Amino acid sequence: MKTGKLMERRARRRFELALTVQFRLTRKRATSRWVMGTIQDMSSNGISFQCRGPLPVGSHVELTAAWPAAREQNPLHLRATGFIVRSSATKTAMRITWHRLGVEPSAIPISAIA
Repeated sequence: MKTGKLMERRARRRFELALTVQFRLTRKRATSRWVMGTIQDMSSNGISFQCRGPLPVGSHVELTAAWPAAREQNPLHLRATGFIVRSSATKTAMRITWHRLGVEPSAIPISAIA
């Protein structure tokens, strides 16, 4: 049955978010510097975020973001790794292969981002 809406092909529901994210590409023996972006939406399988330029499809990426909630007054942080599945001049999508949401200090010093 056809309706006026587009057919959703994603396996999981996506939730719109506007969170600042730090990410870097990782390789076996080298990692790139941390850069900042903005999460647009995410699901349990993937994250879509804005960035300054295209990233190589197939690249491994590490990502961290302050979560908009706290546990017992302690801030929560999302950490995830995965692979770039699509990327344009301003938007990138990654497939999540590992994630953790928990109380922990940010592993990235602010000076590393600047």
